[in-house]
Amino acid sequence: MSGFRFLNLVRPFLPILPEVSSPDRKVPFNQKVLWTAVTLLIFLVCSQVPLYGIMSSDSSDPLYWMRVILASNRGTLMELGISPIVTSGMIMQLLAGANLIEVDFALKDDRALFSGAQKLFALIISLGQATVYVLTGLYGQPSDLGAGVCLLLIIQLVSAALIVILLDELLQKGYGLGSGISLFIATNICESIIWKAFSPTTVNTGRGPEFEGAIVALFHLLFTWNDKGRALREAFWRERLPNVMNLIATVVIFLAVIYLQGFRIEIPVKSNRFRGQRGTYPVKLFYTSNMPIMLESALTSNVFILSQMLAGRFPSNFFVKLLGVWEPMDDSPQLVATSGIAYYMSPPHTVKDAFLDPIHTFIYITFMVTACALFSKTWIEVSGSGPRDIAKQLKDQQMVMAGHREASMYKELKRVIPTAAAFGGAILGLLSVAADLLGAIGSGTGILMAVTIIYSYWEIGIKESGGPEMAALSDML
Repeated sequence: MSGFRFLNLVRPFLPILPEVSSPDRKVPFNQKVLWTAVTLLIFLVCSQVPLYGIMSSDSSDPLYWMRVILASNRGTLMELGISPIVTSGMIMQLLAGANLIEVDFALKDDRALFSGAQKLFALIISLGQATVYVLTGLYGQPSDLGAGVCLLLIIQLVSAALIVILLDELLQKGYGLGSGISLFIATNICESIIWKAFSPTTVNTGRGPEFEGAIVALFHLLFTWNDKGRALREAFWRERLPNVMNLIATVVIFLAVIYLQGFRIEIPVKSNRFRGQRGTYPVKLFYTSNMPIMLESALTSNVFILSQMLAGRFPSNFFVKLLGVWEPMDDSPQLVATSGIAYYMSPPHTVKDAFLDPIHTFIYITFMVTACALFSKTWIEVSGSGPRDIAKQLKDQQMVMAGHREASMYKELKRVIPTAAAFGGAILGLLSVAADLLGAIGSGTGILMAVTIIYSYWEIGIKESGGPEMAALSDML
């Protein structure tokens, strides 16, 4: 089946698929900020509205590891988060990048069909996920819920997924800033960090009620304990609940990523069209941004989910045990891997655990660094940001690298871009490991994604609000 015929299969669905129309004029910066804020408000409301009809949601959460990257909140309308969009987008991008489907993004009709296919797949994926969640008893046994409530739960989840798809499209079409996916992920992670720092809820750990928030707990312990030294030690190092050291680790990783964001190679370029016009094409250390950590996290999370499902059905099977053995955490129904492949793919919980099991630590670090570097190198090829694509873009804009002929431009880019992508991906992997070992709030993956997204929003803000340097660069490239 040829690619165009495949895309043409989507054509009959285009008239019935909801769509946000493109703006007929340039949207002012202030209005973009307003639309972005409205989008964020709708997402936050949906994240707090519980699903109607749930009987139980206090069992082990199979999606525990994916919540960070999926911007999802258990038991609410945002149960699926951005999962359908991300999954659909990645599948379509990989198919197009590997030339398994033929698509010409220069043609408006092809772009519309490709976008429609992504949206249709996202809705199909959300329907499939919603059905699996309900029928596997995530909200209570289907026989207890009844057919009507089961159908109602599925409708709620698919409707919420459609809202997310349209909100993302609203921002992507130019009404707002950035993309909905990035905005929702960053918000979800920042919300988690703030909650764990200032949460006023109390938890009974066997020594009486303690505040969950690390900062609130610090002041509470200092005011209520007579031994101030012991109170400080408890606030800084307490286990099972967020502590001050977790917050410090979070800030350190935050600052490290922001510092490394500034590392780049400036490739001088000049215009063939306008004599004397020069500029630079920046190749950042984090060339593929947070994509490698996102892909690695998606891979790991899917392995964990599959392993947990199989372990629940076939606990004594040798191959299932090889994939992972799961046991509940202390004082919690949440399952954690204790052996098998899943165990070596999961981070040590503390520095102490890392030293007690050095083999686990070594395998985990090797896996993270290698996976992130490979995903980063692969992503530049399938996403249209590889050296050949950049050389073509510069050529189309009648730009050449200063000191290089047009023919040698690709060779120079090929020397720089794949190296930056692989090295940047490996550095991201190391930062994620460091964050997990130091106990940073929101997990290493979460913090890295939040920082890279916030930094990209800062760059968009400068560019959109008319920052001279960014605007000049934007005009040239």
